[in-house]
Amino acid sequence: MMKKLLALTMAVLMVLSLAACGNQNDAQPTDAAVQTDAAPTDGTEAPAESDLAYVQGKGTLVVGITDFAPMDYQDDNGEWIGFDADMAKAFAEDLGVDVSFQEINWDNKVMELNSKNVDCLWNGMTLTDEVTSSMACSTPYSTNAQVLVVPADKAADFEGLTTLEGLSIAVESGSAGQAAAEALGATTVPVQSQANTLMEVSAGTSDAAVIDLLMAGAMIGEGTSYANLTYTMNLNTMQGEADEVYGVGFRTGSDLVDAYNNFWDAALASGLAMETATTYGVQESIIQ
Repeated sequence: MMKKLLALTMAVLMVLSLAACGNQNDAQPTDAAVQTDAAPTDGTEAPAESDLAYVQGKGTLVVGITDFAPMDYQDDNGEWIGFDADMAKAFAEDLGVDVSFQEINWDNKVMELNSKNVDCLWNGMTLTDEVTSSMACSTPYSTNAQVLVVPADKAADFEGLTTLEGLSIAVESGSAGQAAAEALGATTVPVQSQANTLMEVSAGTSDAAVIDLLMAGAMIGEGTSYANLTYTMNLNTMQGEADEVYGVGFRTGSDLVDAYNNFWDAALASGLAMETATTYGVQESIIQ
């Protein structure tokens, strides 16, 4: 009888002990439960590292460009110069970092930016709806227009045109010039850079080219490598549109936009912007 009573007592004590352990576990959540409770419940994410911090951390501002005088082009020593290139150097110095110029396929500019192969696009970039919807853009710094470049001895043949239908027009792939030419009915011949469009016209493999007015002023006519070319009509006017504006492109949400805008305001105030523009003959296009 005593043995049975002892066994029953031990069984009761064991049940009470297990219940106490269960209550203790309920009162003290596991680490996993603590972590779950601490996580945001409103769907927000922790803020990503700022672009400014990213660039300053690696010590280099990588600028996506193409060969586009007078904005970005190489001198006899292979150094990138031009209005945009020189201003990019000054901006990098203002950030306390080095600058590196990366020549890209302009058609892939958004991919190059978002993949962080480049940190900004600074290449006489027209602020089209497509551009402003796919990246963060600076305030405009220059005006521009798309013009038709033709052989000088055939310029009279192009006077008074209201359409480009039936013409083979060399354009930079993915550029505002390509969009303008196609809107006017041209058969376009996309090439890698605006400089290459001039080669097409000079060689006679295209009837004409569409390039930026600023480039036309620097690259064709008397005293240039393309003295046999001239430019005629303004395609923006032909389409009943206002002249274009240039801006610098950064990744969506980038705080480098504010850093650039502050730099540009200071460059205008100090005279640096106009001094650099005068060096490259684009002072009349600068927005002050």
